[in-house]
Amino acid sequence: MKKPAYVTGVDVGGTFTDVFILDEANGTITTTKVPSTRGDQSKGFIEGISSKVDNFAEISTVVHGTTVGTNALLERKGARTGIITTEGFKDVLEMRRRDRPTTWGLKGSFSPVVERPDRVEVGERVLADGSVLQVVDEAEVKAQADFLMKSGCEAVCIFFINGYANNDNERRAVEAVRSVWPNPYVTAATEILPEIREFERLSTATLNAYLQPSVASYLDRLENGLKAQGFLGDILIVQSNGGVMSIDTAKRYPVRTALSGPAAGVIAATAIADAAGFPNIITCDMGGTSFDVSLVAGGQAALTAQTSIDFGMVVRTPMIEITTIGAGGGSIAGVDKSGLLQVGPESAGSDPGPVCYGLGNTRPTVTDANLVLGRINPDRPIGGKLDRLDIDASRKAIEAHIATPLGLTIEDAAEAILKLANAKMAGAIRLVSIEKGHDPAQFAAMPFGGGGSLHTGALIKEVGLGSALVPRFPGVTSALGCVVADMRHDKVQTVNKLLDQIDTGALGTEMEKVAGETEALLETAGVSFAGVDRVFELDMLYLGQTHTVTVSLTMPEGDLTETAIRGAFEKAYQAQFGRLLDGIPMRVMNYRIAVIGRRPGLDMTLFAPTDGKSAAECVLGKRMVYVDGQSHEATVYERLSLEIGARIDGPALLEQSDTTIFVDPGLAGEVDHFGNLIIKPVR
Repeated sequence: MKKPAYVTGVDVGGTFTDVFILDEANGTITTTKVPSTRGDQSKGFIEGISSKVDNFAEISTVVHGTTVGTNALLERKGARTGIITTEGFKDVLEMRRRDRPTTWGLKGSFSPVVERPDRVEVGERVLADGSVLQVVDEAEVKAQADFLMKSGCEAVCIFFINGYANNDNERRAVEAVRSVWPNPYVTAATEILPEIREFERLSTATLNAYLQPSVASYLDRLENGLKAQGFLGDILIVQSNGGVMSIDTAKRYPVRTALSGPAAGVIAATAIADAAGFPNIITCDMGGTSFDVSLVAGGQAALTAQTSIDFGMVVRTPMIEITTIGAGGGSIAGVDKSGLLQVGPESAGSDPGPVCYGLGNTRPTVTDANLVLGRINPDRPIGGKLDRLDIDASRKAIEAHIATPLGLTIEDAAEAILKLANAKMAGAIRLVSIEKGHDPAQFAAMPFGGGGSLHTGALIKEVGLGSALVPRFPGVTSALGCVVADMRHDKVQTVNKLLDQIDTGALGTEMEKVAGETEALLETAGVSFAGVDRVFELDMLYLGQTHTVTVSLTMPEGDLTETAIRGAFEKAYQAQFGRLLDGIPMRVMNYRIAVIGRRPGLDMTLFAPTDGKSAAECVLGKRMVYVDGQSHEATVYERLSLEIGARIDGPALLEQSDTTIFVDPGLAGEVDHFGNLIIKPVR
């Protein structure tokens, strides 16, 4: 056997830390799932790897999907941050787009992550055409920076109006601040997003500054902890666009790590589905806290240029389009003051966790409901944290908090919890499919995370999905995504000119130049690639419109021409809206460039069962499950021992170390050539 050469993917969630280890030398894989460590996620990270790897020096690359940035935003636990901005624009962050937390109501309040006393102004002005009306005074900038430091700010963002058109004033101010600021946490808005629209640029840059201290501190601890174990390789961080970046880049641009873990899951799901012959899937990532949904059509994950992490917390950077709701295994159920059952968004997380963990929580969760209804084996909890789950405690909690107030039996109350959770999940699936013109019947659900496979059947029936594809290791799919993700860097620059006023040859030359500079970043990561791709796009619209259309460009050997751009725009506009607006001038708002370093693909046959057994040989026993108000006898199987082609008729439970799969009555599953379980309605 060759000397091991490990590539390790680690995804840290709110409840569990998932580890996927690929031995490139010997073509073998190892997985594990350990409890996440609150306070310092790097401890659980290293503990997870240590449980499977004896010598860290044999690890060539560690790729990490992190929730540190996302959690800091959701929990408002970033650093105290200051803003230095153009005189008269200190309230842009608070004014937003004049939207409201409740669109159709008069209630709701919003507090920006930077309070008004920490938003200061300096005299400067750049016009929309890029001309400098007033040069910034560096001495005034330093004085304001000194004020913010004495106020207790740990990070600072410099944002000047129209900086996207000419960042000379902003650059001068940034240099002045960095000369006096006591740490490296200084963010220039145009370095993060040199794009028109002041609120989106300021919000993204401010959130980057807000996250820098916490994310950089965490990554430093992680880096030092791995080195202390003897690790000598490269550390890469998954970005929200599904690519990876170096750890140094992540420290400078932590806002790009928002939704990092869920993005990794979508990348893995896309790769698994592509190998299995499923170009259209809807990913369903159910962890301890949330349920994350994304649509993949034609083998391509949907990207969005902008997302809101929470109300008013807008991040404008390319992201895999993911819809998140509070419906995880740890989501707490209760009856509100009006007598209605509610599930989530509050979660018990990993500590104290569901009632059945016995760690102090007394309010029932989705996991407790699954346990009471027989869908989880109390003697085989996932994650290695406990030897046994306390089903009696779960029953008492559901009885006290749900069954008695609603006048239901314990079983009916537990099923009501699941039905409400499933309805919320189905709503999220409809949002990314039906409401965007996709027929769910043409898509397969891809459940993963620790709890996703318990709800697959209900979602197939409720939404009308064609089938479900359950991967070989659902509980560590996001960690697998870390291993298969490509390296990716995105750049954007505002143009904001009518097409017939642009020197298209010069524009093409500029885009090629930026692509070359961006590609050079790949070389600093120390990672080998199977190839490098360049993606060129324009954001365009007709004169008078507000929203842009993304236009893909194929860069020619010679000069880029107006005719080529016009034809590409008309093709994209026709495809999206079904008609063109003849005679109206076209405007180019931005150009976008993505440089993708393609890492060697993972051979999915590694997951195929090599010495599988027939379904009859994998039976572990029987267990009663409660479905639709009735008890059913379900056959329990050892999932990973099933041979290719094995058929499982519902009701059935398939157990493995990282999850449990529930095949509902009326459904049947079959193991494919990659070890996936394909679940379909019985016709």
